[in-house]
Amino acid sequence: MKCRHCDQQLHHVCLDLGTSPPSNSYLLPQQLAEPELYFPLRLLFCESCYLVQTEDFTQRELLFDKDYSYFSSFSSSWLAHAKTYVHAMRDRFSLNQQSVVVEVAANDGYLLQYVKELDIPCFGVEPTESTARVAQERGIEIISEFFGRELAMKLANQGRQADLIAANNVLAHVPDINDFVSGFAMLLKDTGVATFEFPHLYNMVRLNQFDTAYHEHFSYLSLSSVKNIFEANGLRIFDVEELATHGGSLRVYAQKSSHRDIEERVHQLLALETQAGMHSISFYEDFQAATENIKNDVLQYLITCKKAGLKVAAYGAAAKGNTLLNFAGVRADLLAYVVDKNPQKQGKCLPGSRIPIVNEMHLVNDKPDRVLILPWNLKDEITRDLSYISEWNAKFVCMLPQLHEVDAH
Repeated sequence: MKCRHCDQQLHHVCLDLGTSPPSNSYLLPQQLAEPELYFPLRLLFCESCYLVQTEDFTQRELLFDKDYSYFSSFSSSWLAHAKTYVHAMRDRFSLNQQSVVVEVAANDGYLLQYVKELDIPCFGVEPTESTARVAQERGIEIISEFFGRELAMKLANQGRQADLIAANNVLAHVPDINDFVSGFAMLLKDTGVATFEFPHLYNMVRLNQFDTAYHEHFSYLSLSSVKNIFEANGLRIFDVEELATHGGSLRVYAQKSSHRDIEERVHQLLALETQAGMHSISFYEDFQAATENIKNDVLQYLITCKKAGLKVAAYGAAAKGNTLLNFAGVRADLLAYVVDKNPQKQGKCLPGSRIPIVNEMHLVNDKPDRVLILPWNLKDEITRDLSYISEWNAKFVCMLPQLHEVDAH
């Protein structure tokens, strides 16, 4: 395989998680009698541009279809994050009723709803029919296409260029990253700003967040690799923030020209990545063993609970949880069910493991002994919302940075 950015031949494997179905391919009851498509899940490192990427086996249309089940608005902490972002961008870049804000990968309108509240003109780009429909019901204009040069040029020719383009947790999801990024340069006004948020590869490896790897994530991003990609496609980074979201993310600010000075923290973070050795395959040499240790600990824990007569359920039918469960070979005999707030997922089963997804009342009535938190990045929100499991002396189980039990209170 060749690098999806610089076209160099790839030789180095960072991580091999075996085979699994796409992590958001949830199964309807009638599909349980049918076979599933499994694909290898391996991450490769480009020693030329430093981009870490999944080995190509499947197409985006298979991964992001009309029944795509990830809806951003089901996390209260993520909604708060989006609202804070919108107000901060308005203040920093003086956005007003003459401005235009665009969100690429607008999902269910979780962010643009706050732009509308401020009476700032906006529209979203969202190719998945299921989420776009919800955003449209909120009164948000949605263009239901995949974003890239072609769509950006069409919008620019219509005079719809943007003062601000937001792209949260989507840069990793695009197979043709050059086509995607160059579209931002086309759609931005000359003085416009684009912001991108994505999990920082540095934290993924350093904190063993291997379950951030799944087929829908085509790329795993450092600031160094993003800088290379942006500069090759007409964007310049002028600022970066480190965020706590998704186990440690970056928010990168980019512009078409050089009229904004580059902030010192850009240079500092690039230096940190260089000093950590992220430009070499040696940075990843312990990643596989650390990943297998976590997998083995989870599997051993679930077997120990089963032998002790303890029922274990899970919370959060998240993609990262599916990566873990499929890598570890966990099935419903060890994990009874998973609870999720999203009605689009309830009544279905997890891909691969085929563990049933239920609503929260099932948890309340069943009273399991342990609740395994699969979206560990939402641990604080989940332990707060489910603190009532202390009423029957149940405990939470967290996986990272190592597996441990947490008392509910």
